[in-house]
Amino acid sequence: MTLTTWFSLVAICCLGAMSPGPSLAVVLRHTVSNGRIHGVITAITHAIGVALWALLTVWGLALLVVEWPLMYKFLTYAGAAYLMWMGIKALRSNGAGPLNVVPVAAPISEAARDGLMVSLLNPKLAFFFTALFSQFVSAELLLVDKLIMTGTASIIDALWYIIVAVALSHSKVLEKLQRRSALIDKISGVVLLGLALRVVTL
Repeated sequence: MTLTTWFSLVAICCLGAMSPGPSLAVVLRHTVSNGRIHGVITAITHAIGVALWALLTVWGLALLVVEWPLMYKFLTYAGAAYLMWMGIKALRSNGAGPLNVVPVAAPISEAARDGLMVSLLNPKLAFFFTALFSQFVSAELLLVDKLIMTGTASIIDALWYIIVAVALSHSKVLEKLQRRSALIDKISGVVLLGLALRVVTL
């Protein structure tokens, strides 16, 4: 994997992690209700779920490249179409609505469980990683490349939500994030469209 390719992967993973959604709501709830440690644990277990999705996706796509190249080619273009659809949707977005965080005291084990389950049971992650990784997987992909792709996605996810959990204990990050959610969506849309066009024009 070239450095340029890796930077493209990093950019998409960052924007994907930063987009407000159910994962952010879960991290916020445990942070607001029970403190920084609960939020950090939720972030870490969420990243474990992301890593499992990424691992299964990249290995499955690598198998398709070798065994069913035509199917992989179809999946690549289908993935590009999905990225394009997400990009257009993001560009048209007016930002996320208010995230209603209801404080509920819970043990740290519940925070760990919720972080893992909200990622494992999110079918959008499967579609996202299939669409994303299909643009980077090739027959020449090495084991280290697969590990880099999986590690990049999970580490970025963990770092983002840990930053959110830590920052929330000091300032009103939620309000700032919500005010900037439209801008985050617009940037995401441009990057997603660019990646989709890169696939179509190659």
